[in-house]
Amino acid sequence: MTSPENPGGIRPRPVVDRLPRYAAGKPPVAVEGLESYKLSSNENPLPPIPAVLQAIADQTDFNRYPDPLSSKLRGALAEFLHVPAEDIVTGAGSLGALNQLLVTFAGQNDDGKADEVIYAWRSFEAYPICVGLAGAESVRIPLTADGRHDLDAMAAAVTARTKVILLCTPNNPTGPILETGETERFIRSVPADVVVVIDEAYQEFVRAQDAVDGIEMYRKYPNVVVLRTFSKAHGLAGLRVGYSISNPDLTQHLRVAATPFAVSQIAERAAVTSLQNFGQVVERVQSLVDERERVTAGLRDLGWFVPAAQGNFVWLGLGGDSAEFAALAAEQALSVRAFGNEGVRVSIGEVEANTRFLQLCATYPKPPRRS
Repeated sequence: MTSPENPGGIRPRPVVDRLPRYAAGKPPVAVEGLESYKLSSNENPLPPIPAVLQAIADQTDFNRYPDPLSSKLRGALAEFLHVPAEDIVTGAGSLGALNQLLVTFAGQNDDGKADEVIYAWRSFEAYPICVGLAGAESVRIPLTADGRHDLDAMAAAVTARTKVILLCTPNNPTGPILETGETERFIRSVPADVVVVIDEAYQEFVRAQDAVDGIEMYRKYPNVVVLRTFSKAHGLAGLRVGYSISNPDLTQHLRVAATPFAVSQIAERAAVTSLQNFGQVVERVQSLVDERERVTAGLRDLGWFVPAAQGNFVWLGLGGDSAEFAALAAEQALSVRAFGNEGVRVSIGEVEANTRFLQLCATYPKPPRRS
């Protein structure tokens, strides 16, 4: 059947119609007399450090292709993280690195059967989209009541078709981390030929003493891959630079699937400069962590249940009241991220934005309680 919008009746692959659409955080609406704040995308509200801004301004060689291997960045990361540069594969943000992982290790097989990818749900909303486009099938395991991965249930879901498991820590959008002991037990419980991905996009914000360290797990277990990004702590979300770390048996295949020139020369230079001035990055991150602690303490003082927040956001399990709360926030010139009838994620933003958010919560009559 044709239409003016699609005169040839061209249809995408069937899987595309079955996939959810990625819904980016919306900008705030203008409200007279109030400064607007965007708290819907887990962005760093602070700009990159001054040295990075200068490095970006000094870049001029845009007529040339970037180094497809991001050699300078990989060398800087190798020194910073104490890992071999050969174990690092860069990508357009950690999402680009994730897509490279999935198309390498999970998809449609020659026999027509799809591999399975296990992940907690709700977790990063791009997971089902990326898995589906890779040709694999999603196996979603519900979170526990306090927003944590149910690792026992995830281990029990492993079958002969399982090729990849995604662990998001801190979990986006709920906030809790995975602990070292439980993660090690989980890794040991799954077959060694299943790739276990530890997605640590918010690693720099973690302050929990018992949080798993993906780098440590990669050093101990050959089937572990770590995902990290410069989008959050470093404030480089718009430049799209992330990376994976894995052992050579995995990276040799990942390089085949890596998108050529995914990391631009301006993104590479900015990331290297940010690493060289990491002390300043840490100071900015700590200011956001301090704000996160102020917000979570304020919410709990109001009697709200908030899962253990270790990223740069908090989760409000408002259920069917999620859309109503988001609309009330919009009236206060705050954009927050509502997830259907599940809850609302609120990024940690500027001090005034966080204070206004707490004031809204103080007057909202239906706070989330521990179930």
